[in-house]
Amino acid sequence: MLTGYRRANGRWGVRNHVLVLPARAAANRAAELIAQAVPDAVAISHEWENSPGDPDSPLVRRTLSGFAANGNVAAVLLVAVDSRDDELAHQIAARGQLVRTLSMNKHRGTIAAAEAGSEAAKRLVEDCVARREPMPLSALVLGLECGGSDGWSGITANPALGIASDRLVAAGATTILGEVPELVGAERFLAARAVTPEVGRRILGLIGDFERSVEALGVDIRGAQPTPGNIAGGLTTIEEKSLGAARKAGTAAVQGTLGYAEAPDGRGLYIMDTPGHDIEQMVGFVAGGCQVVAFTTGRGTPTGSPVAPCVKIATNSHIFERMAGDIDIDAGGVATGTSSLQSAGDAIYEAIIASACGQLTRSELHGHREFAIRRTHYGGAGSKR
Repeated sequence: MLTGYRRANGRWGVRNHVLVLPARAAANRAAELIAQAVPDAVAISHEWENSPGDPDSPLVRRTLSGFAANGNVAAVLLVAVDSRDDELAHQIAARGQLVRTLSMNKHRGTIAAAEAGSEAAKRLVEDCVARREPMPLSALVLGLECGGSDGWSGITANPALGIASDRLVAAGATTILGEVPELVGAERFLAARAVTPEVGRRILGLIGDFERSVEALGVDIRGAQPTPGNIAGGLTTIEEKSLGAARKAGTAAVQGTLGYAEAPDGRGLYIMDTPGHDIEQMVGFVAGGCQVVAFTTGRGTPTGSPVAPCVKIATNSHIFERMAGDIDIDAGGVATGTSSLQSAGDAIYEAIIASACGQLTRSELHGHREFAIRRTHYGGAGSKR
């Protein structure tokens, strides 16, 4: 039976975090000190400075407010610098999240702000004590991620995760596929699974727009992929890599496409416009409502999330043995014949449910709380990546 925490705004969480959120980079250290003083609070750091005229401001605010409103977060202490951060506080509150704001300009620098914030965070932790209760499977949102793909990714862990995804979708849950750069070459297969022709056109447009934007910079994405690490792992073409990556999404119909950090408005399988960067992708998933992320890897990565459990799945037994402390499941038995694809998919499904019910993943046990926000512009209003 799935269990979780019912939120006042109707969402469900599988963790009960109090998030200390710096409104901008200048508040990072204060947020860090607050979380260090309050064991049941977790802080993040980021590089955004809320500069006037920053064209990425709407995207960053959507990401930060979505992350703060994730069901795994019981309450937020927003560490602001001054009144320029009021808009972020309003956006978090508008999502139905409990948020308290600490303004650094009302205190005598970082240390005094951290001392006041620690008291505020302690009160939030005390107010947010909660017990798990039966949670409907339809309330679960799972992110489907891979990083460090190898020649086994599309044969073992990814299709096994696809089986788990299909099983969740069939039970009414929602799963989200991302990594648009790693879907180039698989777009027509995904579009053919769209619930309507319009959704199919959006899938083709999403992936096609990415490829055209890269071509405009004079880069041949199909010639630049796979990466050196992928090649060392046995991949030969971007199509091979993309078709393997797409298998994480199983065979379910695609209900729609999402912008980065955008939450789905229904249930089933969706595709989110995320970059291929592991941490930025995971943050986008969590900001879009994913309470759990399933992450396959053939080359190995310990990446985790500050507020969401990340179930790490090895594509081959060698990497599982070499990084046993960082990876939760070995899907390599599919290649050696010691397990079937179906049994590997069932094991992944059970691990997702177990982590949602409170079992800590390896990334949680080792304190992996990486955080990075997708940016499309750098260096101010006129600089575009």
